[in-house]
Amino acid sequence: MKYISTRGGVAPQAFSDVLLMGLAPDGGLMMPEHYPQISQIELGNWRNLSYHNLAFEIISLFADDIPVEDLHDLLKRTYRAETFATPEITPVRTLSDGIKIQALSNGPTLAFKDMAMQFLGNAFEYVLAKKNQKINILGATSGDTGSAAEYALRGKKGINVFMLSPKGRMSAFQRAQMYSLQDENIVNIAVEGSFDDCQDLVKAVQNDAPFKQQYAISTVNSINWGRIVAQVVYYFYGYFRATEHNGEQVSFCVPSGNFGNICAGHVAKQMGLPIQRLMVATNENDVLDQFFRSGEYRPRTTANTYITSSPSMDISKASNFERFVFDLLGRDAEAVRGLWGQLTSAQGFDLSNKLPQIREEYGFVSGKSLHADRLATIRAVYEQDGELLDPHTADGVKVARALREAGETVVCLETALAAKFEETIAEAVGQVNVPRPQGLADLESRPQTVRDIACDADEVKKIIREKVY
Repeated sequence: MKYISTRGGVAPQAFSDVLLMGLAPDGGLMMPEHYPQISQIELGNWRNLSYHNLAFEIISLFADDIPVEDLHDLLKRTYRAETFATPEITPVRTLSDGIKIQALSNGPTLAFKDMAMQFLGNAFEYVLAKKNQKINILGATSGDTGSAAEYALRGKKGINVFMLSPKGRMSAFQRAQMYSLQDENIVNIAVEGSFDDCQDLVKAVQNDAPFKQQYAISTVNSINWGRIVAQVVYYFYGYFRATEHNGEQVSFCVPSGNFGNICAGHVAKQMGLPIQRLMVATNENDVLDQFFRSGEYRPRTTANTYITSSPSMDISKASNFERFVFDLLGRDAEAVRGLWGQLTSAQGFDLSNKLPQIREEYGFVSGKSLHADRLATIRAVYEQDGELLDPHTADGVKVARALREAGETVVCLETALAAKFEETIAEAVGQVNVPRPQGLADLESRPQTVRDIACDADEVKKIIREKVY
């Protein structure tokens, strides 16, 4: 399997090279040359596999430059009950109204990002050791990616982590998870601005080719293909747990900001997983909802990006959206370059002529959820089912309930645990005991270390230089 850029300017690469690359040198995102096609026989053989064995079957199709025994060992070490609190790794449960919830939040940082980051941490360490290289990870987070990356990479040999976050825009729990880490290879940087500003800084540094090469800059954001391929696995696992046989179809509803999580669902559907529809759930920052309803993609400025109670979705420029548009346009790299050139000049673009294909071939629909909606959903689920949803998952459940058709099986991806958002939970249901895993009771009171900077790529580069030399 070789990988190409959405913008056509990169020679085909092997998985291990793409893993370390992050953003492609031409500014695009790396994609497999084709999607492996899964037969009914393979689906049947995979149905009852353990999570790590299923991960091996899927990821080995994309990472065929890693020896079979090494990949199997890597995945067995990654997806363990000790790390994810249950042998099932991502169990599926059913609410009283029939909506199913796939728990992706059992990892060390209580968010779905752990599902891919734990793999990425082990894969980075393995590939770097084989190549005898070191790497500096530069990432941006709206709340959960940062902590998941840091917990996966803390103490890893040959890796430093520089994580940008929007100052004052995460929950207290999210900040404490990141800033309380004192590992030598972890550097937290709080940026004056939004997540989109942080993401732009990462791209600006990555686009400085001499600096990127000199300091071996890579990324763990969802622009890294290694994260997407790891996330494909839980769509297959969730499908098997939500159905009794492979003749059934399932729809997935995914809270979405950066389009990485649901992009993995798109890949799974293209591989042949029987997905009926992919439901994009947004919050007030509804750029993706507007696209899937109208065909118009109009990213917003920082000033026009809302600060909401589902902060990990406070994104107005979805990085992974380029991967889907690449497929939608028949993998026409020149056309993709043209569209993203229009984004650079703040024009946006219109693909309304593609709406029938988007809905019928690719199965995408969308909806949005507002603050009052997520509070009402959290309250209703608590009263009816006795469980607490985090606000992002509540956005998903709200949209799933609005879009679900008669007889449709909908699996909503749980993106975090309620413990990370106690203030919103209290607003929704009053002061209740929000369960926390052992060892996290005093998280917010631990000493925190963070560098505050203006929204300036040169300041980011200065911090990297100081750390590396």
